[in-house]
Amino acid sequence: MFARTTRFFVGLAQRYVPDPYLFAVILTLLVAVAVALAVPGTDLSAIVNAWYAGVWGSQNIFIFALQMILILVCGYTLAQAPLVKRGLRWLADRPNNQVQSAVLVFVTGAVTSFFNWGLGLVVGALLAKEIAKRRDDVDFGFLVAAAYMGFITWASGFSSSIVLANADRASALNWIYKLTKQTVPVSETLGAAYNLVPVFLTIIVLSVALKYMAPEKIRTVDRQRLADADTSEETAATVESRPSFATRVEQAWILNVFVAAAGLYYFVFIAKGALTIDTMIMLFTVAGLLLHWRPIRFIAAFKEAAKTSGPLLLQYPLYGGIMALIVFSPDPDKVDSLAVWLAESFVSGASATTLPFLNYLASIVITLFVPSGGGHWAVQAPISIEAARLLGETSPHYLGKISMSVAFGEQVGNMIQPFWALPLLAIAQLGIRDIMGYCVIALFIGTVLFGGALLLL
Repeated sequence: MFARTTRFFVGLAQRYVPDPYLFAVILTLLVAVAVALAVPGTDLSAIVNAWYAGVWGSQNIFIFALQMILILVCGYTLAQAPLVKRGLRWLADRPNNQVQSAVLVFVTGAVTSFFNWGLGLVVGALLAKEIAKRRDDVDFGFLVAAAYMGFITWASGFSSSIVLANADRASALNWIYKLTKQTVPVSETLGAAYNLVPVFLTIIVLSVALKYMAPEKIRTVDRQRLADADTSEETAATVESRPSFATRVEQAWILNVFVAAAGLYYFVFIAKGALTIDTMIMLFTVAGLLLHWRPIRFIAAFKEAAKTSGPLLLQYPLYGGIMALIVFSPDPDKVDSLAVWLAESFVSGASATTLPFLNYLASIVITLFVPSGGGHWAVQAPISIEAARLLGETSPHYLGKISMSVAFGEQVGNMIQPFWALPLLAIAQLGIRDIMGYCVIALFIGTVLFGGALLLL
């Protein structure tokens, strides 16, 4: 029955799921209609004006978008380092069949996503490609779907924008500090049992589920199409017989070390080891510089990685518009926005025990409209924190759990939100229809495990 259910959703995805850009356009239209119906006093001019403000105007998310793209590109650059690529090739030789291959790709993606979501996305896709080059008994779409399922741990890990923002008093996304003048240390969120236990269980349960999700009919893939360009290695290996001053500078490893040392000095002695969005970008840049060693290798790898960010650059402004629409109100003091209506409809009547769980369910729904951890938190935080305050729960531990309930909903909801699959699909050269059906199963399993943890732990 599990296999039939999987095939059913795979068939639905292949038949009805459009290109992710068109998904964003359709979602924009749906949100605009919902705002017109649910927000009193709204007219066409107000809707268009709010949408423009989010896409290109005063409410655009360009800075945050660039931060997220840099996390992705720096993670991909690191994954292209010769040492990391040799490790991926070694791993690709280990599995003996399709199920073992999928489990290996999923676990690798889940573990690396926990440390850095950008690294997890690209490492899973690159490992899937390496395995597909070696084996003709694996369905490539299934492998790439398993790689994307690993993304279900990202908001529980060290690069979670919500976690990092709430630990940084200066962050514009730290709504807990804005509303309660408190910060939540990473130990109260990432280190909590309600976070670590469901991450572990999700990895175990989904690894078992992949056995029953595996397709019987293997869709073959052109192995030549999967061949790596190895741009960084080829460029770095091209050295003139009589090197010029310019080529000597391009090979000067000391320049990489200089930049890396400056970044590490700042992190250790000035930032005091604080993990924020900016320091995460810096740390993965430093790691890439050191592992590529020579500047020209790093430059070539970064250029190659930047190619995968094109779909994000195309769609991020649209999601800025969706975010602006969902929080739009003609009179915030008197009229609730669509976001407030959605969030309050879930948490109304909640107790201190059930509030995180109900907030989590609301987060899954809102993720479809705002597929960005930080942007999502900005939408939902004021309602969920105010609900906690009304219940008399304002300790950093409880507010940290509230913020993680939003993070859980974000990462689970992303299983059927194609936005973050774009870089992975660009690497694999596949379409969203090739993976979405399998990811629906991951949505169901993740919903139960993370939701249960919020209620029971």
